[in-house]
Amino acid sequence: MPRVSDSERPFDEIRGVVLDLDGTVYRGDGVLPGAAEAVAALRDRGIAVCFCSNNPTKTPAEYVDRLAGMGIEADESAILPASTVTRDYLRDHHADDPTYLLGSDSLGEYLRASGQRLVDDPRDASVFVASWDERFDYGDMRDALAGVDEETTFLGTDPDRTIPTAEGLVPGSGAVIGAVARTVGREPDRVLGKPSPEAAEDALARLGVPAENCLVVGDRLDTDLRMGADHGMTTALVLTGVSTRADAAESAVDPDAVLDSLADLPALLD
Repeated sequence: MPRVSDSERPFDEIRGVVLDLDGTVYRGDGVLPGAAEAVAALRDRGIAVCFCSNNPTKTPAEYVDRLAGMGIEADESAILPASTVTRDYLRDHHADDPTYLLGSDSLGEYLRASGQRLVDDPRDASVFVASWDERFDYGDMRDALAGVDEETTFLGTDPDRTIPTAEGLVPGSGAVIGAVARTVGREPDRVLGKPSPEAAEDALARLGVPAENCLVVGDRLDTDLRMGADHGMTTALVLTGVSTRADAAESAVDPDAVLDSLADLPALLD
């Protein structure tokens, strides 16, 4: 059953929902029970939905196909992965700057397609982007050490230290970014994705609703719900991913509701 906090946030005034994907809508390749029905129920109520993921390896078009395979229809304009937040930030602030990517091939292709100038030698870059890459190794740390100095803009795609999968948690971008930061001796200038202001502002713009009428639903207190809390949105934690009920009790981020799963969301909004 849903647990609602003492915050007295008006769930009946919700007009838009920022919905996390990994650990909230699906886990691994399987849709979570009741998730597709919950999304349909939101739409039946006229509530706008923005799917927002900290996965930097997929594009909105890929998410459209993935969600369709789970029985959830979505338009690219309603999908905001960390890859898009990173692309937009680079386009807005470093459009002409030579950029080195320590990340997946798919993210590199996405950034190149947007016009970002990626270089092969980290010493030629004025922007260094660190992200998830299952091939990350000692050689990548050497590249980071060669490419990042005090003048380099050091960016991370997202802070997720782990990723929930059907087999359990695996290291995420945050683990790679942390290793790079320790190697080069300084923290990133900016980490994008949730809970960054860039991700929050983009999600609200896609929904077209003010923050006070928006609900963020996700499985992570430190990213999903932190973004909502920091930007005046109502928050709901689902217990199908990373954070637990015990975590919520000890967290500085106090969810407005705690749900066993996304399937409980329609009842919360009734």
